[in-house]
Amino acid sequence: MRRRLLSIAASILVLVVSSLCAGPAGAQSPSLAPDAVAAARELVTASRAADTLKTLLPVIMQQLKPAIVQGRPEVERDLDAIMPQVIEAMRARSDAFADAIAVIYAHNFTADELRQLTAFYRGPIGQKFLEKMPLVAQESMAMGQKFGQELAGDLRDRMIEELRKRGHNL
Repeated sequence: MRRRLLSIAASILVLVVSSLCAGPAGAQSPSLAPDAVAAARELVTASRAADTLKTLLPVIMQQLKPAIVQGRPEVERDLDAIMPQVIEAMRARSDAFADAIAVIYAHNFTADELRQLTAFYRGPIGQKFLEKMPLVAQESMAMGQKFGQELAGDLRDRMIEELRKRGHNL
């Protein structure tokens, strides 16, 4: 269960942090040029990718909690007890995460494009963007969860309605 939880959290984090740090699509590099990798690492630092990961971990863990606990108080109590350890273990991997993101950027952007993105993040609007992104991400995840629940309910109702039209007694 713990391994599954960590896998789900890691997948969510990759999507969220990648979207937070992404800029406009650029030309793909045919190979990993050393200057592109260096520029990508600088971008990851300027965009605070590892910091964003650290900030979002507790939020993501709280959102995963209901699926794990499923109304069982003893599981909730134990999950609450281990949550700080799990979060800290994930935070300890933030350097590896930042390196992996840098490689992805170096594959997808030229060194010059990466330097331009870095300049954006170091400028005033880039700094405001970084300042606001944890809240925007948290609000977006909450909205996405609510939207998903509403969509699932609507889909369920629509499927039942269509099946009833075909003579099924549901």
